Amino acid sequence: MRQLNERSAHIGEYPEFSVGFSDSEILAMWTKWSHNCEFEKCAADAIRNGHIKIPAYLSLGSEHIPVALSSVIQGYNIFAQHRAHSYYLSFGGDPLALIDELFGLPTGCTGGRGGSASINNPHIKMWGHSGLMGDQVPIGVGYAIASGEPTLVVMGDASAEEDYVLSAIGYAATKLAPVIFICEDNDLSILTKIETRRSWNLSDVSASFGVPSFDISDDPRLIVRTVEKVKRSLPGLINIRCCRDVWHAGAGNDGSPEWNRREMFREALDVRRLTGEAESIGESEASKMKLLWSTRINEVFG
Repeated sequence: MRQLNERSAHIGEYPEFSVGFSDSEILAMWTKWSHNCEFEKCAADAIRNGHIKIPAYLSLGSEHIPVALSSVIQGYNIFAQHRAHSYYLSFGGDPLALIDELFGLPTGCTGGRGGSASINNPHIKMWGHSGLMGDQVPIGVGYAIASGEPTLVVMGDASAEEDYVLSAIGYAATKLAPVIFICEDNDLSILTKIETRRSWNLSDVSASFGVPSFDISDDPRLIVRTVEKVKRSLPGLINIRCCRDVWHAGAGNDGSPEWNRREMFREALDVRRLTGEAESIGESEASKMKLLWSTRINEVFG
């Protein structure tokens, strides 16, 4: 029987999950991953230097999860909350508009009113929320039922504990709502681990409602293969075991994460002899993002 708080970089893997990806698909994934990663590194610097003055929730450590999702689902409505910068970027959001949003400017993607945790951008079908933890889940379910449109609803493992989240998942099952639920499970509610907070597993509870549910690690190839299964018959839920590199809010950290998925993925690139191309891509994205941020900082702050 699975342990409640099992933590591993290999949960859910099976022999064929990494098969069938072309070199071009792997490099495309790495390019978008690098784009997100370098954006967040620059955002962390902006926090430390005092240019970002609002609470900011960086996706470092999990910035590749929306990359994998965006490679297999398109046109979905997106309801997310904390650590959603990389969802915005992965699904086509303009990084400059997100920078302005973090600076609180009217030219931001949410007019400077949403900040880091409430990104709203109709152009990429990404919708904000009221601010209550996890309220994007019932709102997303209601939107999916009312519109009939496929919807991606993203939560954290702490948000999953809100009473209206579980009832929304159950209602989605009853109404066959076209929703993919994603839980980014980093085992922490700010600093409190799951084993201290609850005695149940989200994928087990979701499955008891009749929602096809999976509990997996954060290998992007495994995420892609799992989403391909889930989207055939909605609703579905995927609990993704991941690690955060920085604090719940801000740019500090409490030491190294349990595993480093980006370094682990480099091994797959090395096996395919793509390391040189991948390093070039990473350097290019870093240069472009540093230039974008530095130029905007100079324009705004002088």
